[in-house]
Amino acid sequence: MTAEPETPASFQGLPVVDAAAMRALDFDATARFGVPSSRLMENAGRAVAEETRAFLKARGAAPRLVVCCGRGANGGDGLVAARCLLAAGASVTVFLCPAKAGTEYPELVRSSLDAARRAGVDVREAGPRAGLKDALASCGAALDALLGTGSRGKPAGAIHHMIEELNRSGKPVVALDLPSGLDPDTGERGGACVAAALTLTLGLPKRGLLAAGARRFVGELKVLDIGYPAELLREVKPA
Repeated sequence: MTAEPETPASFQGLPVVDAAAMRALDFDATARFGVPSSRLMENAGRAVAEETRAFLKARGAAPRLVVCCGRGANGGDGLVAARCLLAAGASVTVFLCPAKAGTEYPELVRSSLDAARRAGVDVREAGPRAGLKDALASCGAALDALLGTGSRGKPAGAIHHMIEELNRSGKPVVALDLPSGLDPDTGERGGACVAAALTLTLGLPKRGLLAAGARRFVGELKVLDIGYPAELLREVKPA
């Protein structure tokens, strides 16, 4: 039996890291270097929007986007991207996973949601009557911003439903940071998983994205600079 190749220690000259290293990077960027989390989210959304526009143009696809957003930071990044795409002339519809009963969205997500709505983005709470299937049928591509590196286990509820709809649509999907449902450390899937044409991972490449079994979900992989201090990045060791 042929052994599965090991995950590389670097990708495009950058260290390959796990989810714990990314959490530490986010913490140190703010605590040690004074980079606000809101600035990192804004940078991430803008960079994703720019690459998504290039993706649409290269494919000759209509500038109509469906953006599926989760409850956490990945969803906040997606809301920023939606606002930036709208400002660049695209038609954008956001389907936002509802907050869990008795809870609110995190502060950064609420801020991104408020900014998107003020900018005129069509934001709908995901649900059976929200119209996701019809919106996907008429879009040029979809942006997956459901789950990020903090997620574990099988996607459930509204998130599971949106992943299934994305995959059934047959439309090209751009994954924000990683395809939802893919483990960021192992590259395995525990249940439903987005099959992306392009994955735009933030800051540094995640170990799971380069696992051999993850390739059919990741598609093309690009690493986006979102403003982590160069000095901080030089300190990072591969996972």
